[in-house]
Amino acid sequence: MVDGDTLKVRRGSGSATATVTVRVLGIDTPETHDPRKPVQCYGPQAAARAVSLLTGRTVWLAGDPSQDRHDKYGRELDYIWLSATTSYDWLMVHDGFAHEYTYRTPYRYQRLFRLAQADAHGASRGFWSPATCGGDTLRPARSPP
Repeated sequence: MVDGDTLKVRRGSGSATATVTVRVLGIDTPETHDPRKPVQCYGPQAAARAVSLLTGRTVWLAGDPSQDRHDKYGRELDYIWLSATTSYDWLMVHDGFAHEYTYRTPYRYQRLFRLAQADAHGASRGFWSPATCGGDTLRPARSPP
């Protein structure tokens, strides 16, 4: 796990196993490892949520024909499916751990992710809560008391 929107995924089995870095499509989580920026508000919580949802699980990756296959850093661009009906990307937005993120062009699930974000914001879930970040994840994370 790198953070909530960038993952290391082991693909294949046996001697054909390879690790690929995946940038999750449609979401942006607060930064936790960017050397140019401080850890952002709710970044550690978003990363912990990603770990709890993904560690040790089999997931399904799916690209989007409206997007490039790889980003400028060589990361594979994919949606992450926890099951046939459960999108990791959508769940992170819906629960207030990620913002909906459109890079250049609309993507397949953009409308659904934007609705999930509006719902999270309206319900003050995750980083939308006034007790956490109030939606302002660009500010630095609070130091523990």
